[in-house]
Amino acid sequence: MSRIRILPEAVANKIAAGEVVERPASVVKELLENALDAGAKTIRVETEVGGKRMIRVIDDGHGMIHDDALLAFERHATSKLKSADDLLSISTLGFRGEALPTIAAVSRLLLETRDEAEAEGTRLEFAGGKLVSVKPAGLPPGTSISVADLFYCVPARRKFLKSDSTELGHIASLVTHYALANPDKQFVLATPTQAIIDCPPAEKLADRVYQLFGRQALDELVEIPTSSAAFRAAITEPALEPEEEKATLTISGYTSRPEVQRTNSSGIYIFVNKRLVRDKLILHAIHEAYRNIHPHSISPATLLFLDMPYDEVDVNVHPKKIEVRFRRPQFVHDFTRDTIRQALMSARSVASFAAAAGAAAQTPPAGTANSLDNGSNGSAASTGVPRAIIPSIGEIGVGSGAGSDGGFNLTVAPMQPVEQRLAFGPDTAFERGGAFGTLAALATMPAPAASGTHWAGNLAAPNADAPATLPHPDQIADLKPLGQVSSSFIVAVNGEGLWLVDQHVAHERVLFEQHLEARRAGKVEAQRMLMPMVIELSPRQIVIYEKIAEELAANGFEVEPMGPRSVAIQAVPAGVAGPDAEKLLTEILDGIERENAAISIDTLQAKIAASTACHAAIKVNMPLDQTKMEWLLGALAKTDCPMSCPHGRPVVLRYSVKEIEKAFQRI
Repeated sequence: MSRIRILPEAVANKIAAGEVVERPASVVKELLENALDAGAKTIRVETEVGGKRMIRVIDDGHGMIHDDALLAFERHATSKLKSADDLLSISTLGFRGEALPTIAAVSRLLLETRDEAEAEGTRLEFAGGKLVSVKPAGLPPGTSISVADLFYCVPARRKFLKSDSTELGHIASLVTHYALANPDKQFVLATPTQAIIDCPPAEKLADRVYQLFGRQALDELVEIPTSSAAFRAAITEPALEPEEEKATLTISGYTSRPEVQRTNSSGIYIFVNKRLVRDKLILHAIHEAYRNIHPHSISPATLLFLDMPYDEVDVNVHPKKIEVRFRRPQFVHDFTRDTIRQALMSARSVASFAAAAGAAAQTPPAGTANSLDNGSNGSAASTGVPRAIIPSIGEIGVGSGAGSDGGFNLTVAPMQPVEQRLAFGPDTAFERGGAFGTLAALATMPAPAASGTHWAGNLAAPNADAPATLPHPDQIADLKPLGQVSSSFIVAVNGEGLWLVDQHVAHERVLFEQHLEARRAGKVEAQRMLMPMVIELSPRQIVIYEKIAEELAANGFEVEPMGPRSVAIQAVPAGVAGPDAEKLLTEILDGIERENAAISIDTLQAKIAASTACHAAIKVNMPLDQTKMEWLLGALAKTDCPMSCPHGRPVVLRYSVKEIEKAFQRI
């Protein structure tokens, strides 16, 4: 007896529905994308019981004629593709022709549609994938699709749905995303009792962000100016044809100021040709832009739009169309990172004492649901929607996702050299473990102040206690040191208020920038050890060492193999104490191992510089005299990123005059 059989069409449709329709938000996503592809200017989404009882999507797009309405419910029936070659350049959000038949297979569906050129419209009813009735109807141009009793014929799927408020939250999050991607269109999300989202068309993306989230959230973001670059092939790729070289990648959007920090990636929205995607490569590029500003475990909030020729991206790699593959991933990654990094250069802000304290008290654990109660500025915020109605983007399976670094490259832009000799004054060298050697500067992004509150939609995190105007790094140029706290923190003052400086991370920032510039100039100084230090490495460390031995030598290390698993350290970068040599080398090797992928030379240089600076910097519990404190503050003020150490910890905290007056109840 044969063991192989062809599944009945009804069963096959339900299996296909499981790939496309996971929950009510999945239905909304498919219908929203169809409406946008139909040229709709206004899209209204109505739900009942979190979408379980009913979902209705109404649009004013071009609609369908009678025959097309019937044909649309056949498997793989679509108006968006004609041949296999069209898959190489997909310009629409939908293209597979699976949405309507799979949704109809697991619900009671009513379609009402009319092409504007037709005198009357068409009404179709389906139940469990079967056509129940077809009738002509007097309808306005456009399409209305009602999906009732989702999963009524698949009880096993229905019981896995979450609470009504959770499912509504997923829908609200999805509508929010597409409203952001299409500011020129009107979006409405309503329940029988309230309008959750009501956004009229907006001229600019900033206006749409304001509509959805309010003024305070918009102020926490930095605009990413529209930037374009012609595609170019990587070294390992074949040469481009002349017409290919003309293709451009354009990036725009908003990203959070460095003081806005989150514990997960749920605040990152990525759109490729207006398609909401979850892409690890772009996610990694965003995190790389904040490297040496945020701690590794902290994520920014970013709204990012990438526009490129359709043949430069493959969207046919996931049943839910939420993942993409780029033709030239390295170029896309590097240009994305560099564009965000450039935008951050204009947002150099300093943490206040109030913000730092608020971060410790308010930062929630990863996965905590977010709120939509952001005052009365945004339409969603003013409707009294319950807290946690907007879940993280990763929860609905169409956003950036949690993701990991992924091991992509880091390119640090070369900067102008500065003074190469590290000293605490014109003639006074700071002696600790030998001379510091030749050092210079690297321009990176502004430092993080600390903040942890959430705001609607996860894009940013305003802090009500923070000062209205964030201090600027230029304000530390005239700091006057008063003394130390526990021989670890420098207390200083100027006209802006009282400042507290962590002496170790301040010196670490100075050394980091100097070391990187010296490395690019090929002038990193080394100091030989009195006696070679022989250490034993693990097998994985040996592999990493062999891979980066040349770069280690260029950074002042002199390391020689001494056997199958042993190496002898004969010299280290100037400024690193002899006893720290073993720990520094293993720290570098282990840090690269954790990337778990190939690493670029620039990323490697930044990692080595950060580790070297940490070991060479002055430590806590180290008394400094007035001259040394003055020198350190002056050197810190000259750096390009004086507000955070290379590992993302804050260097400076300010207690402004206004905050002092408020504390003493003078205002």
